[in-house]
Amino acid sequence: MTVPGIDRPRLAAWMGRDVPDVGEPLTVSLISGGRSNLTYLIETTARRVVLRRPPLGHVLPTAHDMSREWRVISALAPTPVPVPEPVAFCADEEVIGAPFYLMGHVEGEAVRSVAQLGAPAPERSRRLGERLAEVLAAIHAVDYREVGLADFGRPEGYLARQLKRWGQQWERSKTADLPEYDRLAARLRERLPAASASTLVHGDYRLDNTLVRLGPEIEIRAVVDWEMSTLGDPLADLGLTLTYWQERGDTERAEIPVAGDVTTAPGFPDTAEFAAHYAKVSGRDISDLGFYVAFGNFKLAVIIEGIHARFRQGKTVGEGFDTIGAAVPTLIARAHRTLDES
Repeated sequence: MTVPGIDRPRLAAWMGRDVPDVGEPLTVSLISGGRSNLTYLIETTARRVVLRRPPLGHVLPTAHDMSREWRVISALAPTPVPVPEPVAFCADEEVIGAPFYLMGHVEGEAVRSVAQLGAPAPERSRRLGERLAEVLAAIHAVDYREVGLADFGRPEGYLARQLKRWGQQWERSKTADLPEYDRLAARLRERLPAASASTLVHGDYRLDNTLVRLGPEIEIRAVVDWEMSTLGDPLADLGLTLTYWQERGDTERAEIPVAGDVTTAPGFPDTAEFAAHYAKVSGRDISDLGFYVAFGNFKLAVIIEGIHARFRQGKTVGEGFDTIGAAVPTLIARAHRTLDES
């Protein structure tokens, strides 16, 4: 069976030559749920591995860099941050049409819905939310110089560069002019916080970018999707995480089809509780969190506009993309309200 984005014969030849210990590939299947880089499960004669490659079509400059993902999970493998086992990297685009890497398969679920948690168990839901905050704090606590990531980014001026970068991405991807987007970009430039301590940042941290073991003891077994990781302001990670949060009763947030409704589960921390737990375990000052949440909405709006552009070109693999563009003006409006309130 043909799998989009994979040349089976060339992949099998490369694996046999470069990673013979992994085993001969028997089946390759697209893992559902990805809206950016594509993820595949490969069953081999020896084990299960996962392949990551860029999306098909409309790839923005600087985005979807497989070598960055590979480098960061390799650097984090010996740290307290849970990541999949790095297996092999391939820069040769002749193999499947783009650079890719292999990582070990992790037994766990990308949790997006309340239904995945099973019968209501408020204590377990609360622990999952708290653990999500603790793993984020662990990412920010990594000594990036010690693990070989000193040149992984330019921490100075991070937020100003992020605003410029995502503004450029917007111009390349936009499917319509939105004056409220232009006004938001201007407001964020005016409100840039003072420089803060720099850490490794994930760039798209949320619950469904982790793999969770849903047993009697909740465990986050791996953080995945490191494509936007760099060195920068850790509160930008926190703000984006809260952008994905759906509070109980928040019908507007339910219209943003990205991270699901799991945060509405009984017992799951709300945004204030999550932020407070992160502040407690990390020791960071979060008094200017409103700016970072507004910035998170801005960034997510640009990301979704890029996904919408790929859908319109017929280049997106998966389901549920026909209405995703409607979330963009909603996110921009939420960012304005957050700035007004803060």
